[in-house]
Order: sequence, then structure tokens, then C-alpha cells
Amino acid sequence: VLDPETLALKREERADLPDWTNLTHQQCPNCPLKPADSPRCPTAVALVDVIDSFKDSLSSVEADVEIVTDARTYKKHAPLSAGVSGLIGLVMSTSGCPILDKLKPMVREHLPFATLKESLYRFLSMYTLAQFLRGWKGKVTPDLDLKGLIGFLEDLRTVNRAFCQRLYAVCRKDASLNALVHLDCFADNTQFFLKRKGLDDLARYFHAHLD
Repeated sequence: VLDPETLALKREERADLPDWTNLTHQQCPNCPLKPADSPRCPTAVALVDVIDSFKDSLSSVEADVEIVTDARTYKKHAPLSAGVSGLIGLVMSTSGCPILDKLKPMVREHLPFATLKESLYRFLSMYTLAQFLRGWKGKVTPDLDLKGLIGFLEDLRTVNRAFCQRLYAVCRKDASLNALVHLDCFADNTQFFLKRKGLDDLARYFHAHLD
């Protein structure tokens, strides 16, 4: 359940949070939070119920995955990790993590079962629109040459890798871990796409704007 205005995750408070939700348990190296202010990792707290649900599940198990939204319903018969990955991605992006907060615009227009090219298009569109809005608000010079995007992707990869280490303590099977690996692969592939001048591939669809 998300707040309709802020897209922040709304959840019931739990008194029995496990130790792996402590901020200092495999804390992300780039985490800006301090234990004195935030003793628990907000993303770990947000994921407790999801991890409990799938910690004994294998990622290769086939499942009928259904996502129901106000506008439409998506269905797919796929490995369990494909469904869990989307769920974990939504929860992480809306959990209150200062780094993952930047992904909230993609949550607003979430596309289940997206291909790599679809995700790349949405991610790059989100980032460039964010830069336009930064300039529009007069905050800073917008990063229209995407120089800051590689650093942002590296931050995402650092969080994903650290969170895998955090989950090793609780996940007996690999559904949740492979779901995180899937998210990390997207960040890795996006970096590769940009470094190999993959924008040329996208530009060919924009000839009417470029001519």
C-alpha cells in the first residue's frame, strides 16, 4: 500500500523485527544514515514480510504471477524470481532509503515483466526528466549530458550487493536472492549500455525530432 501523494510505503509497525534489519548489519558502504538517528535499515524493515514469505522458495519454481492495478491486470507464467523481483523492487524503491528514493518516479509508472530495453527506456526517461525538473526548480545545473548517471547506477549496484549479503543470514532458498541479482543485472546492463554508446541505438527511433 503506497501513499498516493508521496508514493511512500505504508506498513504496520512490527515489534518483533529480526536482527538482520539493524542498520549496522551488513550496512551498505554508501549508506548516509547513522545508527543514532535510524537504528533500523528502512529497506530491511519494509522487506521483512516479503522475505518471510519467500525465504524457503526456489527461484526456478514456475508460478502464475498476477499484478492487479487500477488501470489493468498483468499475468504471466514465469519463474518465481521474476515475480518476487518486481515486488522487491517496488518495496525497496518506496521504503524510505535515501539512495533508492530516486527511483520513485519509476514506481509511479511501474511496468511489470518489462524487458531490458523497456526498462532502459523508462529509466533514462526518468533520469532526464528529473534533470529538467532540477533546472526548472532553479536548484542546480541539470545533468543533461548524463555524467552523473553512471555514479547513480554504481550507488544502486552497491546497495543491491550489500543487501544480498544482508539476506544471506535469513534466506534458506534462493528466490529472494536471485530476485535481487536480477535488479543488480539491470543496473549493470544499463552501465554497459551507456559506456558502449548505446544511446545511438535509441536515437534512431527519434529521427523525426533530430532531423
